Amino acid sequence: MKGVKSPLAYASTLGSGMTRQVLNKVPEVTIFFWVIKVLCTTVGETAADFLNDTLGLGLTGTSLVMTALLVAALIFQFKAKSYQAPVYWTAVVLISIVGTLITDNLVDHLGVSLEATTIAFGAALAVTFGAWYASERTLSIHTIYTIRREAFYWSAILFTFALGTAAGDLLAERMSLGYLNSAVVFGAAIAVIAMAHLRLGAGAVVSFWLAYILTRPLGASIGDFLSQARVDGGLGLGNVGTSSIFLAAILGLVVYLSVTRADQILAEPALIE
Repeated sequence: MKGVKSPLAYASTLGSGMTRQVLNKVPEVTIFFWVIKVLCTTVGETAADFLNDTLGLGLTGTSLVMTALLVAALIFQFKAKSYQAPVYWTAVVLISIVGTLITDNLVDHLGVSLEATTIAFGAALAVTFGAWYASERTLSIHTIYTIRREAFYWSAILFTFALGTAAGDLLAERMSLGYLNSAVVFGAAIAVIAMAHLRLGAGAVVSFWLAYILTRPLGASIGDFLSQARVDGGLGLGNVGTSSIFLAAILGLVVYLSVTRADQILAEPALIE
């Protein structure tokens, strides 16, 4: 139809002081986004334990391997001209594992308390958001179309995973709440945020990031509940079984989104200088 542009096409209006639509580098926030995000956080918890304990790589070896893979994935992500589901979600899975390992290294190797790591990563995330907003005047994920904004975005993602790991372990283990109860608490908190946004008009950007942070400990608690032995309060599926199930689910959803492009969007209009 004349005058209707494809949602994946650039607008043709270029020139000083004019605007154009540019391709966003992240997916639309749909139910698929949240389901895959929770699956990724669960894999981040169980895969890190699998590589560290089951394969015997140790925290240091696992951290080095996963960090190298994450750097490679982010290189592909930054080089991509638009959001590509396989590339993006591969980076999310790997950054979830690395975020988990950062916290585990601080707690297990360096003896930093979970309270201290929770506070430290909370502060690091706040600083990242502050610098991002000061530089770009927005924290919206609908405007991730420059390298600088993407760098802020992935930095924030890394800190949310590290913070979520620390907060989840603090609640489930240090405060002895247990994995299932912790999952219920974090799930309820996310539900409250969703209701505040949908019913009370809470800001979309703030609501998104609060929910994003909380999905990390939610997914970790689910992962630990499924994988840990029954004597430790889990279902005893093991790290291999849990990781395999969730990786298969992620793969299936990513293939579906790659075919249907149901989660692809244009960014907001950008000013052409």
